[in-house]
Amino acid sequence: MSTRHVLLGLLSAGPSHGYDLKKRHDERFPQARPLAYGQVYTTLQRLVRDGLAEVEGTDADGGPERTHYRSTDKGSVELAHWLAEITPPAPFVTNDIFAKVVVAILAEAAGEPADPAAYLRAQRTAHMARMRELTALKTAPGADLATVLSADYALSHLDADLRWMTTTAGRLAALTEEIRNV
Repeated sequence: MSTRHVLLGLLSAGPSHGYDLKKRHDERFPQARPLAYGQVYTTLQRLVRDGLAEVEGTDADGGPERTHYRSTDKGSVELAHWLAEITPPAPFVTNDIFAKVVVAILAEAAGEPADPAAYLRAQRTAHMARMRELTALKTAPGADLATVLSADYALSHLDADLRWMTTTAGRLAALTEEIRNV
């Protein structure tokens, strides 16, 4: 996820300071890793440096001084270009689950104490637990749209992982035998 573009998108709603941007990010992307304040302020400084945002002013309002930022016209154009770009599907499999299963198959075929089937069962259990958590989260009374959307996204990916695990579990013996015969 592009922090730069997400902050530009949040600024498109109007001027804001870093604390509020971080808070809105964490509310709008509830299943994402929360942003660190340092990351927000560093990104804002880069946006200003690149002419995509500017300082609108500062206020203290009885507390620490806060700098308000707003998106510039150049920032709006940058955001529009980013939103129009199609994100290409990942060209390579870069998932830890896939890597662990392949390595476990290789290790087992070499006579090492590895059990890819046990790993898949344990991983399936973890996935199912996370799916139950996400389902409870999205069906909780008062769940907001951002929570529902992010939970649905995560659930779809977990479901795809589970389907792959089921298919792979059914192929383990043949895969291990194939490796042994190479």
